Amino acid sequence: MKAWTLTRYGGPDASAMREVKRPAPGPSEVLVRVKAAGLNPVDFKIRNGDLKPVLRFDLPVTMGNELAGIVEECGTAVSRFARGDRVFARTGKMAMGAFAEYAAVHQDYLAKIPGTLDFRQAAAIPLAGLTALQALRDELKIGPGSRVFISAGAGGVGTFAVRIAKWLGAQVATTASPRGHDLVKDLGADTVIDYTSDDFEDVLSDMDGAFDLIGGETLSRTFGIVKKGGRVVSIAGTPEPRTARQDIGAGKGMAALFWVASAKLRWQAWRHGVDYRFLLMHPSGAELHELALLAADGTLEPVIDRTFPFDEIADAMAYLEKGHAKGKVVVEMTD
Repeated sequence: MKAWTLTRYGGPDASAMREVKRPAPGPSEVLVRVKAAGLNPVDFKIRNGDLKPVLRFDLPVTMGNELAGIVEECGTAVSRFARGDRVFARTGKMAMGAFAEYAAVHQDYLAKIPGTLDFRQAAAIPLAGLTALQALRDELKIGPGSRVFISAGAGGVGTFAVRIAKWLGAQVATTASPRGHDLVKDLGADTVIDYTSDDFEDVLSDMDGAFDLIGGETLSRTFGIVKKGGRVVSIAGTPEPRTARQDIGAGKGMAALFWVASAKLRWQAWRHGVDYRFLLMHPSGAELHELALLAADGTLEPVIDRTFPFDEIADAMAYLEKGHAKGKVVVEMTD
C-alpha cells in the first residue's frame, strides 16, 4: 500500500511516499481503509524532530494522526465495530499511521461517523476537536458565563475551540486577521481582535481562562489578561512537569527535564498569579462520539480550508506550514 513515511528527522524531504506492507490488526484493533486524513501542525513538528523529547518513533514510520474511513477488518477482541462501518479516529500517540491507504487503530480510539458528515469532514475533526474539548472542558473547566480567550480562532484548532467554548456557555474573545474576522464571528466569537493592528492585552482583562494556540510571545502576553487564580492552557508552549506525569506517563527524569525547560513560562504565570498547563491531548473514542453527536445536530461544523488528493500530500503539508490556513487541511484518497 502507499504510505507517507518519515525516514529521518528533518525538513520537507525527510518524508516521502513509499510502498509499505499493509498492517494487520491486533486483537483489539480495527483495520480501516482510509478515505481521508487530516493534517495538523504536529505532523511537521514531528517530522522536524521538534517533539523528540515527548514523542519518539522507530523510523521509518507512517505519519498522520487523524483519519476517516471504512472498517475493512476487525481484530478478534473487537466488539463495537463491524466490517463496512464508517469510522473516524485520532490514532494512538505513539502509533500514527493515518497517511496511508490502510491503518490499524485501537477500537478505543474509534467512533462511528454521523450520517450528516462525509469522510472529508469527519477526517477534519479528531485531533483538533479532541484537543479543544479537553483543553476547554477538562483543563479550563469552562462553563456558562465563563470568559475565555482563544488565540488564533480561525486556525485548525481555533475554529473548533470557538464553537466548543460557545457550546459550553462561555463568552469568547479571540484574535484573527482581517481575512479571518468574519469566519470567527460566524463561529460565535463575541470579541474579535485584529492581531495585525491591535494588541489583545490592551482590550482584554480578568479573563477566567485562556487557551493558547500560538506560543512564544503571544503566550507570555496571555498570562497578563487572565485573572488571579485562573489558568492558561497551551498546546504551543513548553511542556511542564504535569505533561510528563499526566499526558505521557513518564517518570521523574522527564518531569525534571520539563520542570527546567518550562521554568521561564511558569515564573511568568506565577508572577501574574495564574496557573500554566501544557496539554498533550489523548485519543478517546468516547469523546470523539460526543463530538460526532455535536456534528450531527449542527452544533459543530468542521471548517475546511483546502482539500488535496493524497498523492499531493507534500503540497498539502507545505501549504499548512505557511500558517495561513483558515480551518483544516485534508487529503482525500482516490478509489
